[in-house]
Amino acid sequence: GAEVLFQRKKSSGFSAAKAVQDHMRDWMYGTDEGNWVSMGVISDGSYGIKEGMVFSFPVTVKNGEYTIVKDLPLSEHQKEKIQLGIEELLEEREMTVSLLNDDAETTSNG
Repeated sequence: GAEVLFQRKKSSGFSAAKAVQDHMRDWMYGTDEGNWVSMGVISDGSYGIKEGMVFSFPVTVKNGEYTIVKDLPLSEHQKEKIQLGIEELLEEREMTVSLLNDDAETTSNG
């Protein structure tokens, strides 16, 4: 059991490192013509994501600049997953703001 957990943690760490490597490669060298990748970038309002929110979008990259791929067809399942992601990000933001406010109050009263 412990060995499986150990290997999974190693695998998970490698997977995250590989994802970072792939992201940086795409950002630096660009995407192949006709292909796109997913990147967490600032929303321009595409796909119903509130403008300014950082979210994963399909993008092309050229000369270090990304462009959000517009109007890809989305299934109902994909739309539901996007909405769930939005809700989770908004909840995390609210928790963070609350923690920062609590910390600021503690610091000013302390």
